[in-house]
Amino acid sequence: MTYKLRSATIAAIASLSMLLTGCVSTSSSNDAEQGRLVVAPVMPDYKLEITLARLNDILASAELSPEQRARFHYDRGVIYDSVGLRILSRIDFHQALKIQPNLADAYNFIGIYYTQEGEFESAYEAFDAVLELSPDYDYAYLNRGIALYYGERNELAVTDMERFYQGDDTDGYRALWLYITEAKVDIESAKQHLTEHRSLLADDNWATVIVDFYLGKINKDDVFNAAKEGLQHQNEYAERLCEAYFYLAKVAQRNGQLNDAANYFKLALATNIYDFVEHRYARVELARMATHEEQESEQN
Repeated sequence: MTYKLRSATIAAIASLSMLLTGCVSTSSSNDAEQGRLVVAPVMPDYKLEITLARLNDILASAELSPEQRARFHYDRGVIYDSVGLRILSRIDFHQALKIQPNLADAYNFIGIYYTQEGEFESAYEAFDAVLELSPDYDYAYLNRGIALYYGERNELAVTDMERFYQGDDTDGYRALWLYITEAKVDIESAKQHLTEHRSLLADDNWATVIVDFYLGKINKDDVFNAAKEGLQHQNEYAERLCEAYFYLAKVAQRNGQLNDAANYFKLALATNIYDFVEHRYARVELARMATHEEQESEQN
């Protein structure tokens, strides 16, 4: 999804570079098998490891103002998050907030972690804090909407997703998440709205491919073929597959194809694109499916 916390990682590296000068004194089983063969898990960039080493050194030995120390903890937390070290990431975000309690970005991450852990009330509070500190923080509406969606407060989830969608109605991912939340309330209305929203999307955009799949205009093979086209950087194919697997899994799930859905969620996780929203919630989806299966077994 274009909501890529990797952009925050880039910002972290940029802020490191700037602050360093002042401180030196982040279907079918056949389809699933094909996906497993064509994508290798993404490995951490060595540049991130170098940046982590520098951040560790700075935090351990440099004389920093409270604002600088909070920002370095946040920056390191973003990098830990981008390589899947969530516990270390969370420690850094809490430390950043302890030093600088008005750091909206850190509250946003904390809210995401609470959502992944099913601590929904704490997640809502974290995202409320983000919006109180920064009312125009666009992605707080997405993240709170997702928390509300998994917390089964569907009408409120739709309200947040509508706000997020209005931030950029040419973004196919925003249209998809609005559809996913609306579908829990009224599937027919959700389909109608997605059809209307499709008219605002660029035909040559990758996210539009997934929207077209949801609307039944193309099939799964078309999605996977499109994922290979127009790639601009090394990991983009794996990123697209992470997204494709997640959104195809949601369709399979709604159609009662639970084995296919589980396989696709597992494939999304196998890409190692930790900082994509699709990777984050593929694990949540699998856990919820396992819990539901256990409950059904107990009832039978």
